[in-house]
Parts: sequence; structure tokens; C-alpha cells
Amino acid sequence: MSVDHSQWLAAQGDDAPLLTRALAAGGAAGAPPATLAVAVSGGSDSMAMLHLMARAAREAGWALKAVTVDHRLRREAAEEAAFVGETCAGLMVPHEVLVWDHGDVPGNLMQAAREARYGLMAAWAKRQGLGVVTLAHTADDQAETFLMGLSRAAGLDGLSGMRPEFAIDGVAFRRPFLSQTRAELRAYMTRHKLPWIDDPSNDNDRFTRIKARRALRALGPLGISVGELSAVISNLSAVQGLVQHAVAVAAQEAAAEVAGALRVEGRAFGALHPETRRRLLIAAVRWVSGAHHPPREAKLAALERALSLGKDATLGGVRFRWRDQACWVSREARACGGPVPAGQVWDGRWHLTGKVGEVRALGPEGLRQCPDWRATGLPRQVLEVTPGLWQGALLQAAPCAIFGREAATCAPSFKEFILSH
Repeated sequence: MSVDHSQWLAAQGDDAPLLTRALAAGGAAGAPPATLAVAVSGGSDSMAMLHLMARAAREAGWALKAVTVDHRLRREAAEEAAFVGETCAGLMVPHEVLVWDHGDVPGNLMQAAREARYGLMAAWAKRQGLGVVTLAHTADDQAETFLMGLSRAAGLDGLSGMRPEFAIDGVAFRRPFLSQTRAELRAYMTRHKLPWIDDPSNDNDRFTRIKARRALRALGPLGISVGELSAVISNLSAVQGLVQHAVAVAAQEAAAEVAGALRVEGRAFGALHPETRRRLLIAAVRWVSGAHHPPREAKLAALERALSLGKDATLGGVRFRWRDQACWVSREARACGGPVPAGQVWDGRWHLTGKVGEVRALGPEGLRQCPDWRATGLPRQVLEVTPGLWQGALLQAAPCAIFGREAATCAPSFKEFILSH
């Protein structure tokens, strides 16, 4: 049954627009999750979200938890986490600090920190039984991300902005204030005399986002502001949605999802528009491998050339192998995830029933213990990278190879993946 919060909102004065967005973070009206989490760093945006979500939770009857990630990259981080904890205690909101334990980080530090942050929060949320974590990104963050994309000569995907919602390992991350400006959230904090901590890295020009923030201010005299860029991003996002739908339709026509792999019909694939083919390949590589980012253009072009010549290929832990005018796209055996205890997600996307033993790749050894595997009609290289339930060297179940009583699901489906990435 839907719950009407209109009278309560009407009594909130200037806070009503932000509180409306906070209430919406719970999902469908009348059916909010029992408990939500808020990711709080101590900065103005996340602290405003914490206070707003706490008020919304009291009105809607949610339970609320807060989480802070200490990346161990700045000395001040521990103090900021403690400040968040004190604020949460005052709001009667349970708070936990997650620490990123790392040594030297090769490559892009900010990207590695971002991936670690979301991974830590997703794992924490699952341990807590939480399905939703809210993030405090604003319209300003959208505009800055757009400018950063321009600096990289990004295409449609890189200029369509941050998504209002995305999922990691079954946990939904929502951005309820993506349409609000940073100034609106700071005005809320100022109006209620609430403290926050300014991150000193916000003044460090070494970071690309800070350069984009300053560039955005410099563009003001040209009439290019957060509001105008938000409108542009919204338009591009609508186009991106149309393209994603077209690729999903093409996938249904040219590819079949089987046992966590794809069987791509060569003739149908070759008849697709070049851009649709390119996007379908990117989606296939990311869906099978779990990669956060598309492969580099040069490597993708090399893959396309090989497939157009009917040659087998590998890219990013994904194997492409031709068989009877179709190309099978499956996990590369050496790239499969390691063993996990029964009941846990294996290789980032497989869920196998069964409570005793461990889940690991079926492999040649497991396939030899499956007398009926040929009845599946699936290639050996596809079945060998599906999950098996093991006790030592003894295979207990291999659902994709018709062995044992357990069941296995691969999530999300390829179509769902295309439409959500």
C-alpha cells in the first residue's frame, strides 16, 4: 500500500525538495527496503545526504546505516571517519569504517581507489543484508565528469553522465541527489548550522576532477553552467538509452545466452551495423569477464579483424572460438575466479546452490566426472569454465553439465547487462 508523505513534506519548508529526493531513494512508494545504507566521507555533499536520509528514514520507517571508507591515502582520513562516526552517533545511525589495505598501487591510483571503495562497500552491504547504498553525487559532479570526458575525446558513453543507479554484486548503488547542485546541499547544511569537513585535495590541481571544477567556473561567463551541462547530459543520456536498446535487440537476434556463454551466429553478426557490432563485442567481453571498463580500441579493432576472417581469438580473459558458422564467447580458463566456499558468488556472476564444499571451475578433471555432458550439445571449452561444487577432488555437482542435483544461475543476463551498462 502506497504511503502519502505529502503533508509531512509540505511542513518542511525550504527542505522539501531535498527531502523528496531522499524519500525517493527508498525505491517504489509503499515498498521501500527495510534498511538502507549511506556512504559518507565527511564532506558537505555526503554529510547533507546523511542528515537528509536520517530525516527521511524517520518519516518512512526505514532503518539506516552509514559507512565510510578510509583509503589510507591521507593522514586526515582517520579523523574524518571519526567525525562522521560522532555525527552518526548523534543521529542514532549505526556507522562502520572500512579500510582499504594496500601496498604500492600501480597504474591509475584514483581509479584503483574507486574500484576498491565500491568493492568494499558492496561486500559490506551484503554482509549486513543491505540491498541499497546511497551516494551523494550531485549535478556538479555530473558536469565535472562531462568536462573530464571531453578532455579524453570521449564518445557517447563517456559524455552521458553518471547513472542514477547501478549494481555491484547484487547491491544497488543509488544517487538520489544527482539533479541537485552542490550549492543546494551546502545551503541545507548552512541553514541548519551543520558542520562538514573540506577535503584538502579539493584544492590540488594534480587531480583531473579539480581541474575540471575550476574549468567549469571559468566557463561561467560563456553561459556554460552546471544547469546547462546537466541539460546536455540528460539529452545524451536519452540517446544512450536508445542505443543500448538497439544493441539489446541486436543481441537477441544474433546471440543466444547459454551456460554463461554466448553463441553468436556468424551471418547475423556480420549483417549488423559496424557500431552495433562494436558495442555488442564490448558488452560480450565485459559481461563474460566482469571488467569495469571496455577494452582498448586498438585491441578491440584487432579482435574484430580476427573474427571477420573467421579466426579464433582471446581478449581480456574472454575466448572467441568458431564452431559450425557460430562463434562461442566464453570465459578463458586461466582467467576464471578462484575457489569460494559454497553459497558465495563465484567468478563474479555465478550462483550455485549447495551449502557444503567449495565452488570452482569444472575444468577437464570435473568434466571427466560428468558422464552425460555431451547431451548438453555444448562445446567442451564452454562447460569447463562453468561452476562445479567440489569436496576435495570429488565433484558433487555441475549443473551446466547435467551432473548432481544442484542448480546454477548466471546473473545478470546478457540483455540485462547491456541495458544497465
